Amino acid sequence: MADGYFILPQDAEQIEMLAGIHRRTLGTTDEVMLCEFFLERGAVVPLHSHDNDQVGYVVYGRLEMTIGGQTRVLQPGDSYAIPGGIQHTARAEVDTLIIDCFSPPRADYRTEAR
Repeated sequence: MADGYFILPQDAEQIEMLAGIHRRTLGTTDEVMLCEFFLERGAVVPLHSHDNDQVGYVVYGRLEMTIGGQTRVLQPGDSYAIPGGIQHTARAEVDTLIIDCFSPPRADYRTEAR
């Protein structure tokens, strides 16, 4: 971590994971990980699942999300919970910012601030 327990946005590298999908891995402990995702309008998170529990919050934008076969359009202030192993996908209807927590932390997202 850049400064002990604190991580500033400039300390967390933004990575373009897929076309139009950008991630910052923020705070991470042994038990939980916090990530920021910016999805450009039209960006699609492909259908996938992982062992990690995932909970998220829409900061701004509009996101069509399918979790376990149920589809909803999420607005700012909406949140979601995805138990490990459940398939999910998303599509940004407009530029969208979401915050996700993963437990346990995702090994493939461990790009902690330097």
